[in-house]
Amino acid sequence: MQVAGPLQGLRVIELAAIGPVPLAGMLLADLGAEVLRIDRPEASGLGLDLPPERDINARGRRSIALDLKQPAGRAAALRLIERADVLLEGLRPGVTEKLGLGPADCHALNPGLVYGRMTGYGQTGPLAQTAGHDLNYIALTGVLHAIGPAGGKPVPPLNLVGDYGGGALYLAFGVLAALFERQRSGLGQVVDAAMVDGAASLASLFWGLQGAGGWRAERGQNLLDGGAPFYDTYETADGQHIALAALEPKFFAQLAEALGLDYAFVHGQHDRRLWPAMRAAIAAAVKQHSRSAWCERLEGRDVCFAPVLSFEEAATHPHALARSAFATVGGLVQPAPAPRFSRTPAGPLRPPPAIGADGETLLQEAGFSETEIAALRAAGALR
Repeated sequence: MQVAGPLQGLRVIELAAIGPVPLAGMLLADLGAEVLRIDRPEASGLGLDLPPERDINARGRRSIALDLKQPAGRAAALRLIERADVLLEGLRPGVTEKLGLGPADCHALNPGLVYGRMTGYGQTGPLAQTAGHDLNYIALTGVLHAIGPAGGKPVPPLNLVGDYGGGALYLAFGVLAALFERQRSGLGQVVDAAMVDGAASLASLFWGLQGAGGWRAERGQNLLDGGAPFYDTYETADGQHIALAALEPKFFAQLAEALGLDYAFVHGQHDRRLWPAMRAAIAAAVKQHSRSAWCERLEGRDVCFAPVLSFEEAATHPHALARSAFATVGGLVQPAPAPRFSRTPAGPLRPPPAIGADGETLLQEAGFSETEIAALRAAGALR
C-alpha cells in the first residue's frame, strides 16, 4: 500500500468509536500514517443519515472486524497492537481495561506504545462515567454560554468546538507530542484527552479578557460574539449574507468608505454608544445590493470581507479551486488534507473501508497463519 506524507511509517490502531476519534484518525491517515481500524462486528453510530461509504472521517484506513469480547478476538487485537506506535480509543473510562486492552495490558507487550484516550469528561472526576455529547461538554466549560445572539439562548456551534476542536485536534496533538518524547525515553505513555479540557483551552483568550475586565457575560455584547457591528453578518438584497470583520481601525476605515458610512463611525469605532446607529447604517447599506455584487466590490480589498457560503458553494469558490482545497474521492466532494507540507505532501486520498474489508490481509501482515485466521472465523471472533 503506497502512502505519502510526513507521518509515513507511523502505525496506528484505532478502536472504532464515534465523534472525535475518527477525525483524529483521519488527520493522521491523511498525513501518511498507516491507520488500522478495529471495527465491531456490528456497525454502530449516532443514527445520522450517513452511509459508511460517505463517512469522510473514516477515509484512509484499513478495517478489520473483531469481537473484542471474545478471548480469541482480544488476543488477535493485542497481536496487532504489539506492532503499533499508537492506539486511539474513545470508550468510557475503564472499558478497555475490562476488555483486557487497557494501557497496562498493551504496554506489557509494547512499552513504546502511545495510548491515546478520548473522552468527554476525562479519565477522572465525578462526571468521568457520565454519558454526554459535544454540546454537554462545551456547556460545562463556559464556551456554550458565550455563543448566541444578544437576548437569545445559547446556540450549538455544530459539533466543531467540543468533538473536533477540543477533542480530535487535542488528541492528535497529544499523541504527536508523546511520540516526540518517546524519541528521548524510548517509552510510550497514556494521553488523556478530554473534550472539557480541550474546549476550555480553546477559550483561553476569553478567560484572559474576563480577567482583564474586558468580557461581558451577556451574549452578543462583546467584540467577537457579534456584539460589535463591524464583526457580524448582514443580509444582502437577495436574502443571502456576508461576513464583515474589520476589527482594526485601518481596515474599518476602508470598509466604511466602501459602504458609504458617516466618518463619525470611523472616528468612534469602539464607542459603544455609537454601535446601535452604526449597526443600523451597515445593515441598510448592505441591504442595497446582492451578495454577488458585494463580492465584486469588496473581495480582494483590505476590508475583512467574505460571503457566507453554503458547503456546496465553498467547494467551488475561486480561492478554494486555486488551492485545491477540496478533492473528489469516490464521487464525493470533501476537504483535502490539511495542513500542507513542502517536502512530504500527503498522498492520494483513499475512500472509507467497508467494515472488516481488510481483515484477512491485515492478519497475514501481522504474521497470522491461515490456520489461525480460519480458527478466528470459526470462533466468530473475525467478521
